[in-house]
Amino acid sequence: MLPDNQAITGTAEVLKGQEALLKTGALQRAIFNSANFSSIATDEKGVIQIFNVGAERMLGYKAADVMNKITPADISDPQEVIARARALSLELATPITPGFEALVFKASRGIEDIYELTYIRKDGSRFPAVVSVTALRDDKNTIIGYLLIGTDNTARKQAEEALLKAGALQNAIFNSANFSSIATDEKGVIQIFNVGAERMLGYKAADVMNKITPADISDPQEVIARAKALSLELATSITPGFEALVFKASRGIEDIYELTYIRKDGSCFPAVVSVTALRDDKNTIIGYLLIGTDNTARKRAEEEIRLLNEELGRKGKLALLGQVAGSVGHELRNPLGVMSNAVYYLQNALPDADEGTKEYLNIIKEEIVSSERIVSDLLDSVRTQPPQPELVEIAKLIDQTLRKYTMPQIVTVKLEIPATLSPLSVDPRQMRQVFRNLISNGVEAMPEGGTLEIQATENKQDRNIIISVRDSGSGIAPEMIHNLFQPLFTTKARGIGLGLVVVKNLVVANGGSIDVQSTLGKGTVFTVTLPNGGTGS
Repeated sequence: MLPDNQAITGTAEVLKGQEALLKTGALQRAIFNSANFSSIATDEKGVIQIFNVGAERMLGYKAADVMNKITPADISDPQEVIARARALSLELATPITPGFEALVFKASRGIEDIYELTYIRKDGSRFPAVVSVTALRDDKNTIIGYLLIGTDNTARKQAEEALLKAGALQNAIFNSANFSSIATDEKGVIQIFNVGAERMLGYKAADVMNKITPADISDPQEVIARAKALSLELATSITPGFEALVFKASRGIEDIYELTYIRKDGSCFPAVVSVTALRDDKNTIIGYLLIGTDNTARKRAEEEIRLLNEELGRKGKLALLGQVAGSVGHELRNPLGVMSNAVYYLQNALPDADEGTKEYLNIIKEEIVSSERIVSDLLDSVRTQPPQPELVEIAKLIDQTLRKYTMPQIVTVKLEIPATLSPLSVDPRQMRQVFRNLISNGVEAMPEGGTLEIQATENKQDRNIIISVRDSGSGIAPEMIHNLFQPLFTTKARGIGLGLVVVKNLVVANGGSIDVQSTLGKGTVFTVTLPNGGTGS
């Protein structure tokens, strides 16, 4: 027999292991029972095996109505499924059968797949969904099923927010290396650390489980900055640390943010993190789920575009842009559209949200609009659309531009546009784009607030209208002025340096010219000269 102290130690270890298993099981049940997203898992032939609470809520079926009976293709718009099969057949140069195969073909080849699809509810009504598909494999890498995560008209999740109940399917999900799944207890101590987290961060699960919180593998300065920003936004004191990472989620607010993770070897990478509070059947928080995706590719793309300015001459830059603009624009517009839909959904779904939440959503919306403008600049920089001039009142043109621009409250706008000015002879669409870019540049130059002045005068002798856009920002260094209209040159932390290229090209195409003057500490003024449509004097 074992000595008493060894027996006690052995019993304690067994109890500790049982407690860990129970805690992990509770977290997994909380995730599976979430009504915020649909989790549909199938066998290798596509027949539904798991249909979670969120799927029941979104689609109107009970799990018993569909399990072992139908495939996800049977609850999807048949015309969209056919169209997807055709598109993939062309893209991949292989015949793909319209039906379940079309929904999972890429995932079956090891390609992570996220797409938009219309789901059909039990009552026949429809709703647009963003669906993420992952092939589930056993420990021999054989496909044993598929996981389809769906959100109702919301941003695609940065990874599948689903950790299904015990069994081979669940193990396959936890063994996925495509995203990091980190689940904690209510205090933030890591309880689950999946294969994707191990691959991305370099730790083994045993290195971190029951030892540290996700804050310990995050950039400490960013965590401090997030705590400060949230404290100001929500008017409450938030401690730098794990609390700052999950504060919104703990209040029932969906939260997706960018953060730098630190690997075991000390290297860093940018991540997009989605946080959800996990609750038991009494609605008590028992932990948190942090889904992370590696944002390095997007950051690298931005950096590569920036470096083109140093490596290529002007003609080489424009030639290269002409080759990649279409594909880059398409790749960026799709996720931006999904994110825009998500913000729209959240703003409508949370009509009684506090002011801090509403302001945060507006900030996200502004960031999306800014990113969409970058994409438009990229595409417009290589388009050769000739102007279609019309007679346009400058006051009306500026008014239309300002009405479609969300001006920060900290910026004051002053207009000096006499009513007696002759009309312009320009393409109104192109000119609205010119002044939208110049106004946006002026606002971005005044992050702490200031004054934006828009003035217009007329030179009757030369039959020109002169419009100036002046900001009271920090100004531009003299050595940078001559590069402002060069492709891929930018003074901003974000952007690809094409906005002013587009502006100059459009102004010149409409028979005008543009000039810039700036004084450090006092601001910048862009002056646009355009032909009027009058008879002159």
